[in-house]
Amino acid sequence: MPRLLNKVALITGAGRGIGAAIARAFVAEGARVIVSDIDEAGGRATAEALGAAWIRLDVRDELAWIGAMARILDGFGRLDVLVNNAGITGLEQGAAHDPEHATLEQWQAVHRTNLDGVFLGCKHALRTMRRRPPGAPGAIVNLSSRSGLVGIPAAAAYASSKAAVRNHTKSVALYCAGQGLAIRCNSIHPAAVLTPMWEPMLGQEPGRAERMAAFVADTPLRRFGTPDEVAAVAVLLASDESAYVTGAEFHVDGGLLAGAAAAPARAEGGIAA
Repeated sequence: MPRLLNKVALITGAGRGIGAAIARAFVAEGARVIVSDIDEAGGRATAEALGAAWIRLDVRDELAWIGAMARILDGFGRLDVLVNNAGITGLEQGAAHDPEHATLEQWQAVHRTNLDGVFLGCKHALRTMRRRPPGAPGAIVNLSSRSGLVGIPAAAAYASSKAAVRNHTKSVALYCAGQGLAIRCNSIHPAAVLTPMWEPMLGQEPGRAERMAAFVADTPLRRFGTPDEVAAVAVLLASDESAYVTGAEFHVDGGLLAGAAAAPARAEGGIAA
């Protein structure tokens, strides 16, 4: 049986990258998916390709959230799952984001999307999920990052916002438990997952291959992750299989947070000894 059969799921920032992969995985598992994004062309294309519903949603705008929830209730009757995926690095336009040179405007722009968007999503998802029958399971999945657990000097606003998402996830989980709500809230922390978000950092040829190799040189699994590998964890957290999991964080980072891996010994000819 599909793991998300008939669950109504809203996914933000689903026009491309990890969000699109999560939407694709949810549809494959039987969910009734609502794709949302501020990028109307990308979001509509994803929704049409999957046979999913589409809502344009600016996660920074509380009125937009209220309107989106009203449309979901009108069209589907309930909301079972919210995936807060929409996010930006702030590096998209080449702006400086280190602690000394980032402007207050740049700092606030990142937090408005990455943190305020998650706050608003959780707030209005909880109010909408309360309309379901008592005991009916609900799930919120927040996309944080490895950057929410370690410092990132060149992306200080991004790291700060993702750290706040990590902690807000735990607050929401504890609040729901304290309220007796059957709503779980967990976070996913990807790292070195090859998505369009990496383009400003990787740049163009020449030297792109070398820069890619440098990014993953310290990753124990020695490769980039894929959006589908993040989506697989989102499916687990949205499903009733994880009914006893809340306030938890899941690292999808190729082992980066575990520490450094020793290079395997090699015999002549390139065969492991």
